[in-house]
Amino acid sequence: MPHLAPMKTKDCRFGYVAAGDPGMPPLVFLHGIGGAARAWRGQLDFFKHRYRAIAWDMPGYGGSALLPTVSIAALADALQDFLGQVGATKPILVGHSIGGMIVQQLLGKHSRIASAIVLAQTSPAFGKPDGDWQKAFIEARLGPLDRGETLASLAPSLVKELVGDDPDIGGIELARDCMACVPEATYRATMLAMLGFDQRNRLKDIAVPSLLLSGSKDKNAPAPMMAKMATYIPSAEYVELKGVGHLANLERPGAFNAALDAFLKANAAATHVTA
Repeated sequence: MPHLAPMKTKDCRFGYVAAGDPGMPPLVFLHGIGGAARAWRGQLDFFKHRYRAIAWDMPGYGGSALLPTVSIAALADALQDFLGQVGATKPILVGHSIGGMIVQQLLGKHSRIASAIVLAQTSPAFGKPDGDWQKAFIEARLGPLDRGETLASLAPSLVKELVGDDPDIGGIELARDCMACVPEATYRATMLAMLGFDQRNRLKDIAVPSLLLSGSKDKNAPAPMMAKMATYIPSAEYVELKGVGHLANLERPGAFNAALDAFLKANAAATHVTA
């Protein structure tokens, strides 16, 4: 996969990578908690001929400054600022995991800000902060750090737990490297930001073409949950990738790109692209 030079917004708040002519329709990728902008380089290379393909470093990651207070609402506001900085008007937003939560939050406040959305391996809610499942989820991820481990030491085992069958070797190496490079303070703050997130009542208000993409082996955003989520979004399309875990774009980049490409071509009129 090609190397992409890191870029900065004019206000220096956000780092990102991009490919494609700036005059083409913007296709913006949002990574998950263990990711980075560069985790999307396979997608940027694939789509750069028809789109201005952009991947941000979420605040606190890579070249982006950490927010004073991290919440899904604050991250959605940051995304709105980022889109303005890079001139991405009516973008197609592709959000993976917490990136998908941020997309939902943003659309809940600005329903027409995007021309289309892709919610990849994400959830409409994380649940109450004091729930037993939520506490166990957070403890499983932050507990090892409390006991002296580092994300660099944990990355191989964390990524192994996330992936499904026969993942792409290069993609998994990139996933491990991204995870290992996440600052611990960012990882902790972003993990805790999910507590209390709930956009279930707003799904019916999503009024742009939507693709919900799941992996059949995903334990974090189970396919049956995502299939049910799709039924609440008007005219949503649902695609399940067989044998795939939580990191579809890295595990099976070909299958991920094909699903996204088919969706974009089917909705070419809405996204202002000639199929």
